[in-house]
Amino acid sequence: MLYSQDRTKQRQFLARSWQKFINKEPLEPLETLLASIIQIHPEYQALINNVDSDYFPEQGEVNPFLHINLHLALRDQLSINQPKGIKEAYDKLLIKLKDEHAVEHLMMDCIAEMIFSAQKNNTPMNHQAYFQCIQNQVNQS
Repeated sequence: MLYSQDRTKQRQFLARSWQKFINKEPLEPLETLLASIIQIHPEYQALINNVDSDYFPEQGEVNPFLHINLHLALRDQLSINQPKGIKEAYDKLLIKLKDEHAVEHLMMDCIAEMIFSAQKNNTPMNHQAYFQCIQNQVNQS
């Protein structure tokens, strides 16, 4: 159900996954992964049930649902090494930073930039620019 174009359904799935985790109910593999991401973000845990809330980055607000889904997207990419070389870049950053969460955030910034650029310019997502951004992170860190 998470892979829906319906924002409310996506958010409800995330909220249900977190609630099941809190209630110690059995979780599906995707729900377990989502709960593990929410666990490392205590600042979002109280917001997860607010599925109808809007968040405005221009006012300094972080959308917890987007943030959690960016973690999920990155972890999916890492699990299949797509784009090719992303796992190696992750490993190099991890050696330098020694903090999995910080590495994910650096790499997620590149995903967010790719999405933002595509939306702003009404163009397809530029996967080459995305991977170059990650390579830049490796070289700078």
